[in-house]
Amino acid sequence: MPHASSLATSAPATTTRAVTPRFDTIDILRGISIVLVVLLHGRIRMLFAGAPLKGTMPGWLLHLLFSNGGQGVTVFFAVSGFLITLTSIRRFGGLAGMRPGAFYRVRFARITPPLLLLLAVLSVLHLLHWEPFVITAKKGGLVRALLAALTFTLNWWEGVKGYLPASWDVLWSLSVEEAFYFGFPPVCFLLLRQRRCPRFGMAAFIVLLLSFVFMGHLSRSIWTGGNDIWQEKSYLGGMDAIALGCLTAMLTDWLKRRERLPSRGLLLSVQCLGAALMLLIGFYPRTPWMQVLGRHALDDNVLALGTCLVMLPSVLRNRPGRAWSAPLRWFGRLSYELYLTHEFAVILLTLLFEHLKASDRPTGSPVLWILAMLVLSAPLGYAMARYCSEPMNRRLRSA
Repeated sequence: MPHASSLATSAPATTTRAVTPRFDTIDILRGISIVLVVLLHGRIRMLFAGAPLKGTMPGWLLHLLFSNGGQGVTVFFAVSGFLITLTSIRRFGGLAGMRPGAFYRVRFARITPPLLLLLAVLSVLHLLHWEPFVITAKKGGLVRALLAALTFTLNWWEGVKGYLPASWDVLWSLSVEEAFYFGFPPVCFLLLRQRRCPRFGMAAFIVLLLSFVFMGHLSRSIWTGGNDIWQEKSYLGGMDAIALGCLTAMLTDWLKRRERLPSRGLLLSVQCLGAALMLLIGFYPRTPWMQVLGRHALDDNVLALGTCLVMLPSVLRNRPGRAWSAPLRWFGRLSYELYLTHEFAVILLTLLFEHLKASDRPTGSPVLWILAMLVLSAPLGYAMARYCSEPMNRRLRSA
């Protein structure tokens, strides 16, 4: 792990330009993750519409493609922790040079504009009484849902009141992420600026991140209180992957500072091991002995570790992506906007499917409908990025 003094190198913080290049492998990971999220949500909607996918393809393929959306979110968490930590190290010259105000400003510029636009649209649809978007009084009503979304407590509120409509429900993961990043700068500032004993501060910081990894497992396996929603969406239950991503970014930076990087063969072996662990979790319910991971809530830990093992050598090598991966990298670059908006595509096409079915018209394979949802989500995410996220991000950073 990095020596505390290496992280304390001073450098002027910038919020107006990228301080790290794009890493194609990480964009591929994000692209695969958002595709799996959309496919899972499409499968759930089609199931409720009376069009299950069972029998449409081999069971192993059905599970791999249409049941791993939750695992996709875990990958997002690990990628988020990795990228934000690595970017902070480059931006501030080390985590010890963290400037909380600058950090929060960057996060606000990136996260808030599309979130506010989404909430505005959802509020209008609620007030128009469009059933898929209505927050019932039993769920707390519109004002309470807006408060939960804006204070990043929507995951907790769902644990209390039950699932919100799908376009609101996706915000649970944002609540977990932003709760972690709210505390990240002051912890870096307090622990890593130890002038008298910098090694102690670094050791305490690493132990704290490792404790999040351990507590995340406990949160999913023991500290659930019998609440299935809280088991899936608790703060600590997602923060372990973020913390593991943070630790991996610190190790990556330390390795890059060395005069000699690990050998190409070793890096490739680590990356292959990580990919194997990720595939293991993608397939694990198919084999009884592998289901032990799920029963003991270890699947997310293994998946996050595999993701980190893929990211570390890919950043050290930083090889450009091949032509075949271009669509996945495109989805990965727009993953945040796609995540916020894809449920509109899922809901609209499900309503059309139900209308055709009720009219006794041919509907075709449900798999094709889900693929159409994925295709329709692309322009929605692009429009969000092109006309909201990107211009507002630039404007807020340069203000």
